[in-house]
Amino acid sequence: MKKFLMVLAIAGVSLSSMAQETEATEKYSVATNSFWSNWFIQGGVQWTAFYPSAGHGSDYSNSPIKDFRSNPQAAIAVGKWFTPGIGLRTKVSGIWGKAFDESFKYWNAQEQVLFNLSNMLCGYNPNRVYSFIPFAGAGFARNMTADRYAMGLSVGLLNQFRLSNRVALNVELGWNRFENDFISGGNVDNGQRFWDSHDNGVYAELGLTLNLGKTTGWSKTPDVDAIKALSQSQIDALNAQLADSKSENDRLKNMLKEANNKPATAPVSEAMKEFITTPVSVFFNCGKTNVANLKDLVNVRALANYAKANNSKIMVTGYADSATGTKAGNQKLSENRAKQVKDELVKMGVKAENIQTSHNGGVDTASTVDNLSPLQFNRRATVQIVEK
Repeated sequence: MKKFLMVLAIAGVSLSSMAQETEATEKYSVATNSFWSNWFIQGGVQWTAFYPSAGHGSDYSNSPIKDFRSNPQAAIAVGKWFTPGIGLRTKVSGIWGKAFDESFKYWNAQEQVLFNLSNMLCGYNPNRVYSFIPFAGAGFARNMTADRYAMGLSVGLLNQFRLSNRVALNVELGWNRFENDFISGGNVDNGQRFWDSHDNGVYAELGLTLNLGKTTGWSKTPDVDAIKALSQSQIDALNAQLADSKSENDRLKNMLKEANNKPATAPVSEAMKEFITTPVSVFFNCGKTNVANLKDLVNVRALANYAKANNSKIMVTGYADSATGTKAGNQKLSENRAKQVKDELVKMGVKAENIQTSHNGGVDTASTVDNLSPLQFNRRATVQIVEK
């Protein structure tokens, strides 16, 4: 019998080493699910061999496949995983037992703790093919033929192979230890301890697991630190953009003030030429045509005032980023963005006939603007004086 247990142990370890997938699994915390999540039921067939305490030391073979001590059994269990690594199940097995050609009817009920070492040691992976799950438990059994009850303990190894999100194949090896009057009756004491002083049963089981409930598995816990860091970086970028906009607005105001104070016949300064030829950008959110930040219109208003004073022409060009949306959708989006900025210029007093619009659809332009990603930089419309 000891040789048989050693074979079972070696087989379990060998199976786990062969079946466990070698892909790296990301370790992360999981959120606690509701009470009704991650329940399961199991059903299977067993081949069980009994070793009564009264038979220890006899000349009977210890082989678990001898027909005088073994035959098929049935098993059913219901349980729940409380974490990816720890679960509980209530398991009932039995129907027909046999020991020394003595057949009897019985059932064995055990409450067992399951330890999914694959998830505990390697991290939770919802697509893991094989899970190595030792278990241990306690309960009681009844020999219905002899009308006897006995307390019992159980240990074993559940090898679980994922077939889908709902179904898994089970190959289970286990050992049940009963009080010494469960099978043989009486108070047998042959001077031995542990194994020889109790009725025992070893089994191999093949079955299926069915996962219940609306959801199966576990969700990642939100990374609060990462969210805070991202939010802070966005706030810092926005503050920097506002500071740049304010600085540019002040510069343009000074340029306009200088231009208004000079005679009409005075030559145009280099600063004024730069103002006329430099496009002003108005930015939009992804997929939107409304201006993301009204402060962008401050610089547009400065150009509008110049255009009104000099009866100049204005070109408005719309863009969209090619990384999102379809080609046709980006064409329409860039056109609508240009029209939106044109409407704002008309509200500022620029004649509609002095405003031209064009649209370039989706573009992929590397940004050189501080604090803006390339995608953000592409979601814009530009406003530019095209005629003095």
